Amino acid sequence: MSENPQKPPPKNPIVIIPARMASTRLPGKPLADIHGKSMIVRVMECALAANIGPVVVAAAEEEIVDAVTKAGGKAVLTDPDLTSGSDRVFAALGQVDAAGKHDAVINLQGDIPLIEPEIIKAVLSPLARTNADMATLVAEITDPLELTDPHVVKAAVGFSDGSNNAPPNISLALYFSRTAIPSGDGPHYHHIGIYAFRREALARFVSLAPGVLETREKLEQLRALENGMTIACALVDTVPFGVDTPGDLERAHKIIVGQE
Repeated sequence: MSENPQKPPPKNPIVIIPARMASTRLPGKPLADIHGKSMIVRVMECALAANIGPVVVAAAEEEIVDAVTKAGGKAVLTDPDLTSGSDRVFAALGQVDAAGKHDAVINLQGDIPLIEPEIIKAVLSPLARTNADMATLVAEITDPLELTDPHVVKAAVGFSDGSNNAPPNISLALYFSRTAIPSGDGPHYHHIGIYAFRREALARFVSLAPGVLETREKLEQLRALENGMTIACALVDTVPFGVDTPGDLERAHKIIVGQE
């Protein structure tokens, strides 16, 4: 799992939430109203509640910046032509921390307004306990329909029982796919698209060209694996509810109304 010398655990992380108005299934998604607050503001509040470092929204449009700042948050405007959330996160990092004070960067999706703060905290744990370049989250699949759903990304990962001194509930990812992997009996894992990068790993990642497998699977994280970077996964209990469609938005509204 690890190699010498041991990389130091992150001491000063920052959370950056990429957001853009363009969305095929739900245009204007960051500013969609959920019981009186925009989706991006709700995600920002979840990140602030995690209390692991400053929270910044990396916005592609000025209206997102305005919504966040009016809610008391911090946002920066990034080039709308950036092709990925990771590129947007890196661009924002350069604006808010050119001096390099933050040694780890959490890339938090802007469409998970119900995420629990503890889930956000969990993505840092692999960087503190392994030498991995990046960290992400997985949860065991319990619904058989998810195994054949290409929108549910699966992670090929094997968790130790602790007998070989590997950290429990943390393991390196071997592959990610839209198909059910691996074959044979045993659990399958739903990949949760939240990432924690060591700062130098993020800089390297955004400098890489898209990979063959990344293009084939349409999964950006495969670029890291294709180039020899390591991704450690932490196992969590639940998959945060994401909003991709008008139906998802209505469901999120009903859940939050019930909570508040």
